[in-house]
Amino acid sequence: MQETGPVLSVVIPHLNQPDELEACLASLDAQSLDRALFEVVVVDNGSRSLPNAVIARHPGTRLAQEFLAGPGNARNRGVAEAVGDVLVFVDADCRAAPNWLRNALAALEMAPDRTILGGDVQIWRNDRATFSALEAYESVFAYRFKMYIEQHGFSGTGNLVVRRKDFNLIGPFKGIQVAEDIEWGRRALAAGYTFRFAPEVVVYHPARKSLRELCVKWDRHIQHAVNSARGKPMWRLRWIGRAIAVLGSSAVDWTKVVTSDRIRGVWPRLKAIFVLVSIRTYRAWSMVVLSLLHREVIWNRENSIGEPDAH
Repeated sequence: MQETGPVLSVVIPHLNQPDELEACLASLDAQSLDRALFEVVVVDNGSRSLPNAVIARHPGTRLAQEFLAGPGNARNRGVAEAVGDVLVFVDADCRAAPNWLRNALAALEMAPDRTILGGDVQIWRNDRATFSALEAYESVFAYRFKMYIEQHGFSGTGNLVVRRKDFNLIGPFKGIQVAEDIEWGRRALAAGYTFRFAPEVVVYHPARKSLRELCVKWDRHIQHAVNSARGKPMWRLRWIGRAIAVLGSSAVDWTKVVTSDRIRGVWPRLKAIFVLVSIRTYRAWSMVVLSLLHREVIWNRENSIGEPDAH
């Protein structure tokens, strides 16, 4: 690693979330790692107003701009602007645990060459004594990075740590018409890299504020999947079969709510099951509708939708 300057560069894509960005940067100011060892690069991706005032309150943070829409493009711009040997990606609406960067650096230094780290993403709750329905549901089903890594071989980009030299060999993230974290992860695997789950590398993400936000997120993910499937033999028939499977999946997955150690109490579990049934029904309907249409993927519609996660 380099002898002078920051060792780590934290890259944050941003779009119309100044309040969330303020909380994210405040959590980075509170890191236990020596501030001289890391820099923060925020990349605005077309906000109505640049977050200059937010950036100014956090020394050591730089603002860049990317005019091509999409979080992948914004992250690529951040990499180009960054100087650290280690790239750490997080979302503007996340908050980092105090030891996030210290643990990330330690875990990467102990990891073999050609290893990429994905950390743990937990649901942030302002009131630690209660769970809203969406907080309970997303505590169980959202941001399951351990599952993504161990079962599917990729990590979400909301908590991703990679050496710069490895990122350069794998190549940049793709644009908005694909799920860029999944696509980049597949390229990394094909190039001989290994993803490792690092449970001590923790960030927090707030739950969606409404079922509508969750539905909008799923519309984007489903359209990504439709874009990948379209044109393959009998793709629409297989797609309808998948929609039927999704509709019935809550009859199995309610057991995950009952056994989860991320929520406590009977009432939060009942609320989580209600959201589970509601969102799986919506997903099945949306899968059918979007398979019949051709739409462009829009990043952060409603201005507060987070990064890709599959649940």
